[in-house]
Amino acid sequence: MELSVAITAFVTLFVVIDPIGLAPLFVALTSGMDFRNRLRIAIRSCLVAIFLLTLFGLAGEALLDFIGISMAAFRISGGVLLFVTALDMLFERRTQRREDQVDGPGDEDPSVFPLATPLIAGPGALATMILLTGTPGADFTYVAAVHGVMLSVLAVVFGMFLMAGLMERVIGDTGIKVITRLMGMLLAALSVQFVLDGLREFGVVAST
Repeated sequence: MELSVAITAFVTLFVVIDPIGLAPLFVALTSGMDFRNRLRIAIRSCLVAIFLLTLFGLAGEALLDFIGISMAAFRISGGVLLFVTALDMLFERRTQRREDQVDGPGDEDPSVFPLATPLIAGPGALATMILLTGTPGADFTYVAAVHGVMLSVLAVVFGMFLMAGLMERVIGDTGIKVITRLMGMLLAALSVQFVLDGLREFGVVAST
């Protein structure tokens, strides 16, 4: 995998998963817990998310083939899905929806739900893994590199969880909102690129 491709994959997953936006939600979900319990929940949620993202990264394209969906069609639909996510980030609807999931009923241990899914390994992240690993001409080395990038993003998520309380006090709500909007703009551009790649595979858009 070329460095530029790796950076694009990292940025795409980073923006979709949004470790910075997850930090205050982790604080809310683990309110009143000591550091040991927070560490346990952070580890478990990240491990479950890794399992889900790896599963879709390795078997997602085979599942699409089984139900008769071409990779080009999924690339376009995935790009549209990511664009909707970008709009949600720009207009704060995504943050509101995540907060509703945090406030809703759930188990005492939030590591699997809602942390691992849908907050970390949500529909956008799962679709992104299929899109990244389904790149035309991708071999085993490339797929392994994509999963390595995914692990590095989850490592950032884990670090943010451990520093969530401190980061929330330093950056504040305003800082988090600004960063979320900036990442939303970036994700919008990346989602359009996915759509263009899908149209190029169909032959609708000429290769550059």
